[in-house]
Amino acid sequence: MGSHHSENAVRAVALPDDRGPLSYAVDAAQGPVRLRYFAAPPHLRPYFGSLYFFTVSADHYADATRADVPQLRLTLEGGGHYHFQDGTVMESPDVCLLGPTMGATRFVLDRPLRLMGISLLPAGWVALHGGEASVLADRLCDLAAERGEVHRRLLDGLRALGDDADAMAALCWAELGKLVRPLRPATWTLLAAIDAWLVGEGSPKIETLVEATDLSPRQLARLANKYYGAPPKMLARKYRALRCSARIALDGDSWQQLCEEGGFYDQSHFIREIKHFIGLTPHQLQTEPSAVAQLTLLRRSLGGDVAVLNRLS
Repeated sequence: MGSHHSENAVRAVALPDDRGPLSYAVDAAQGPVRLRYFAAPPHLRPYFGSLYFFTVSADHYADATRADVPQLRLTLEGGGHYHFQDGTVMESPDVCLLGPTMGATRFVLDRPLRLMGISLLPAGWVALHGGEASVLADRLCDLAAERGEVHRRLLDGLRALGDDADAMAALCWAELGKLVRPLRPATWTLLAAIDAWLVGEGSPKIETLVEATDLSPRQLARLANKYYGAPPKMLARKYRALRCSARIALDGDSWQQLCEEGGFYDQSHFIREIKHFIGLTPHQLQTEPSAVAQLTLLRRSLGGDVAVLNRLS
């Protein structure tokens, strides 16, 4: 993977699209990886982050993806395996629901790949799966097998569209829009409070969340496991590392300075945390980030059109 930073240049371009919201193209300038983002329609933004068309043209490719929110991935062509933090290896089904990941996850492809992916926020997780998010943390399932044929029909429809990414995005939003259901007002309020807590502090403290929600630490742990896949303390570590990694890779901030500001014990602790959640050391993020690491981090640059937990600003 270790191509030099200058050989792995990345550009992000906003493309006007008369048929809907702005469509964002994010491409590796060189190499086999291509990734194009699509902002969710306004009425679906509480449920989903971004939709992306991801292709790898190489016969063999491997990389690591950062810890992330759940992902629905519909494979149009190709396939591969996920290698999770605890050593578990799982083959990706054609309709893959990847649960929330609490560490960097490696994927290995043995042939070229084309897929449409959608990042799920907690309300989207409820709509598509409905079970405890923690049960699928650092795991995946075949969503077509578990939740009926609606997702298989969506995959067939996408495959029929060839390489028309705009048409595929429109079909995804139309079909996913049929599955969402409003949550109770109290649940929306809770999710908004947790989201704000995760992105609002350099090193989020559970006491702050307890005060904001009037819930006990035990209640918060149960609800965070249900909707986010992990208790607040783990989520705080995860989003602290993601925010720091974006500042290193995209803003050029000094990781030593971030270490001092971010509530880490020392530099070795900072390095371990970044490596665990991102799959790269701070030095690698600065000097030789992989194509997938750069492209995923660029989700932050999409600004207000992508849900708050995807921005990691």
